[in-house]
Amino acid sequence: MKMHYKMLGAMTFLGLVTSLGTAHAQGVIKIGEINSYKAQPAFLEPYKKGMELAVEEINAAGGINGKKVELIVRDDNANPGDAVRAAEELVSREKVDVLTGSFLSHIGLALTDFAKQKKFFFLAAEPLTDKIVWQNGNRYTYRLRASTYMQVAMLVPDAAAMKKKRWAVVYPNYEYGQSAAASFKKLLKEAQPDVEFVAEQAPPLGKVDSGSVVQALADAKPDAIFNVLFGADLSKFVREGNTRGLFQGREVVSLLTGEPEYLDPLKDETPNGWLVTGYPWYGIQTPEHKAFFLAYHGKYKDYPRLGSVVGYSAIKSLAEGMKKAKSTDTEKMIAAFSGLKVSTPFGPVVYRPEDHQSTMGAYVGRTKNEGGKGVMVDYRYMDGAKFQPSAAEIKKLRPAD
Repeated sequence: MKMHYKMLGAMTFLGLVTSLGTAHAQGVIKIGEINSYKAQPAFLEPYKKGMELAVEEINAAGGINGKKVELIVRDDNANPGDAVRAAEELVSREKVDVLTGSFLSHIGLALTDFAKQKKFFFLAAEPLTDKIVWQNGNRYTYRLRASTYMQVAMLVPDAAAMKKKRWAVVYPNYEYGQSAAASFKKLLKEAQPDVEFVAEQAPPLGKVDSGSVVQALADAKPDAIFNVLFGADLSKFVREGNTRGLFQGREVVSLLTGEPEYLDPLKDETPNGWLVTGYPWYGIQTPEHKAFFLAYHGKYKDYPRLGSVVGYSAIKSLAEGMKKAKSTDTEKMIAAFSGLKVSTPFGPVVYRPEDHQSTMGAYVGRTKNEGGKGVMVDYRYMDGAKFQPSAAEIKKLRPAD
């Protein structure tokens, strides 16, 4: 009898091991995501909805490589140290397969460095500083959204065509703002050598003293203004600028202002005729965008913001990479993302092998105050692939992997 019980026990144990192994094999793919949800809700609430829509679609279609996808989200409190601690917890305790996320550029850089130190795959979804794929680029990090350089390069031809000599610049004084201002000054000077930059205002992020900033710009008597402020800073700047007549008779070139996240809150204060990058969701008629819009509106009874497109496209990119790699192994993911083609609401994008930057573009157009609501008019889609440095230039900018 003893032998019988021993054999039964052994068989039960083996059965348990087998079932555990099967459960693990049929387990979930965990995507760890880190972002500044509390600090930047205008962009990141729609972004999270975009991610959740993508996860729902992927799981409804059978998952990835036979596994369902689970999204595990952490807030970084707009603090690089907190972001790194969250990444550590997601990797070591939650055992996520990949990391994605970040909005603020200095946090994107902190996570880029974390990925390098830990040899862990990271898809930077939104942070725009060029350093993520150039000076601080590494083999473990890819980036989805069009960079500051790319978006500025999309605006510069029209800015140069204005033939304005005296320019003022205003930007939030952190990595993204500094990067955007530097790219604009460099590219506009190359396109229009006689240009002068007569004023520069760099208030702290989220703490713009709009009265003094607008006054300083007005005192410099510029012909045109390049603005990089966004969110609440942008609203305060526009209100004060309208009050003091700063924008009258002056051209304004403004990064991100055409995004509904930042344009919608301006309402009847929306200035007319600013040259902007943005997202005119109400007028994009491509099949990819129509399908995305209908799915998003069907789920949330709301229109998408640019954040929605970025969140959705980030998860879809990871899914395509995992399918191509047939794995979530870091080295296989790195190889899969090199030259990876992904369908997004903006059409197909490719992750370039040279600098791990996707070719996602942006819409460029003008602002219009239409019955007390801000919209983009005269817009066109600019393919990101046409606004990236050559492979030879990238070699000079990016450290060897």
